[in-house]
Amino acid sequence: MALLWALAVLSLLPLLDAQSPECANLMTAAPISNATMDWLSGKWFYIGSAFRNAEYNESARAIQAAFFYFEPRHAEDKCMAREYQTIADKCVYNCSYINVYRQNGTLSKFETDREHFADLLLSNHFRTFMLAASWNGTKNVGLSFSADKPEVTQEQKKEFLDVIKCIGIQESEIIYTDEKKDACGPLQKQHEEERKKETEGS
Repeated sequence: MALLWALAVLSLLPLLDAQSPECANLMTAAPISNATMDWLSGKWFYIGSAFRNAEYNESARAIQAAFFYFEPRHAEDKCMAREYQTIADKCVYNCSYINVYRQNGTLSKFETDREHFADLLLSNHFRTFMLAASWNGTKNVGLSFSADKPEVTQEQKKEFLDVIKCIGIQESEIIYTDEKKDACGPLQKQHEEERKKETEGS
């Protein structure tokens, strides 16, 4: 899902130069360890995003609801991602691999014949994370926000809004999803039943 990995990529470091120490702390990606990958394992809900890039902004507006699963592959420095998106009231499913660049705290995904990068920003207090990227400088910054539940608390949302403010995006530019519009529940249930049968048969 290009939306999550967003924007063909430069580092966020140029943005940090003009920001406060608080912003630098919020926006600095940490190295990714096996423990980090295990922490990412499981089901996540895509809550919302804000993109200055027109292409990704349009993609974000098309997604009514979305959730995904991460399954780490430590030895390969990859995570398998199973993604369920509701677009135009229909479920769109995709399974792919996410590359993990451990030292610089970055994830990437190949899509439309190019590699899309995003810095992984983990919450210090909550089961949430953000993916941040900048394509061609500050005019095309972007940020996506995911959580382990379809609805977030005010405290979780505030952390997202603080980073949005730090990268110079207005709150009015954020596009949120609506879990009530999810159309992927039946397909997810079918997939889980199939996986259970495969496990029992092996």
